[in-house]
This record gives sequence, structure tokens and C-alpha cells, in this order.
Amino acid sequence: MSGVGANPNPDDLEPEHTEGFKVGEKKTIEEYQNLDANDESLRKWKQSLGLGTGSDLSDPVSPPNHTKPLLCHRLLLTRRSKNDKRRVIILSLGLEVAGRSDIVIDLSQPGALEDLNKHPFTIKEGATFRMKARFKVQHQICSGMKYVQVVSRMGVKNKMQEMIGSYSPNTTDKPEYEKKFETETAPSGMLGRGHYEAVSKFVDDDNQTHLQFKWAFDIKKDW
Repeated sequence: MSGVGANPNPDDLEPEHTEGFKVGEKKTIEEYQNLDANDESLRKWKQSLGLGTGSDLSDPVSPPNHTKPLLCHRLLLTRRSKNDKRRVIILSLGLEVAGRSDIVIDLSQPGALEDLNKHPFTIKEGATFRMKARFKVQHQICSGMKYVQVVSRMGVKNKMQEMIGSYSPNTTDKPEYEKKFETETAPSGMLGRGHYEAVSKFVDDDNQTHLQFKWAFDIKKDW
């Protein structure tokens, strides 16, 4: 992690960019699907994004056509919220620790993010852990999504960034994605124990923030 100074500003959560990198021309899902089907490398790239397999689960729900039973359409309506224009929906956040049950925060529950900030995680000093996120992509390809985090304690702030990747809209064959982050080791010793505050966000190459939230954790001698 890199230090960002004691007094944060809005740039603290700005993602770091590779020098010389330029965001490519945006295309619709249909344009991507119609790219040269005879190009094997291009076909594999599209397959890696999940293009061309299953039915799109993006909202808003399209009106039913007359060939589908009404019951089927009603079932779709119960599974998917209507008119959701978000491109990325973070479904849950989790903490994995070897030998212990996962801590999972279901973000579909009202007040979940507020509770995350008010009720800190407890992590044993020196423990090895990693965060994970389940999410859904819809409407168009999400390019270069990153997780950016700033953690602070006693006026000292540290920033980290992890690349999540590029993803196509979820389909019936792949209804959601999961990303497990790099393993971390909790601080230890008298100087490492204590209360930590954090702010995090998920952002893509278009600099669109999909979720930003505050949270906290305590490093203690034991669980």
C-alpha cells in the first residue's frame, strides 16, 4: 500500500492509470458480437467476456412476446427488478479467513452499507485474510473495473488498488460474477492493534463509480 497523507482529498480514491493507456472506442453488445467471427483470437476474447452464451439478464425487463407463456414472464418479473439503469450492481461483500466461516454482507438488504460502517469487522492480529465481492453486470460491457481503498488510523492513510477486470452483461448461463482479492496479512503487535477506518469504491475505465462506501475494522489479539 502507498501512503496518501494525513489529510485526504477527493483524489485519494482516484484510480491509478498505466502511463500511455487510452480507453478504447465504446461498442454496443451487438457490435461486439458481430465482430469478425473468423478471427480465432477475437473469438476467444469475446468468449472470455462471456459474449454469446445464454440470455441477457439486464434490466429493464423487455415486454413478453406472444410466443412465451404469461407465467414465464411473471417469473422473470419476480426475479429481476425493473428499470434498473446501473451498469454494475455489487451484490455482496465478504471476508474470507482460513479456518473460519466467511463474513458476508448482503447488499440487497436495507441499511447494509450503513451497518458495515457502524459495526466494524474484528480481525485477529497477524491473521491471513482476503476480501471478495459478488456482482452483476448489465446493459453493456464494463471495462477495466477496479477496487480502490484508503485505510486510515491515527492520521496515517494508506491506499491500495486491485484490478477486477472487464466483464460482459450477465446471462442465464452466468447469472453473476465473483472476484476474490489478493491475500493480505493483518498487522500485529502493540502498534498494529487498534481501530481502522476505510473508504472504498468500485470504478471502471470510464471513471464511473459503481459503489462507494465507508467501513471499519478492529485488529485485536484474538477473534
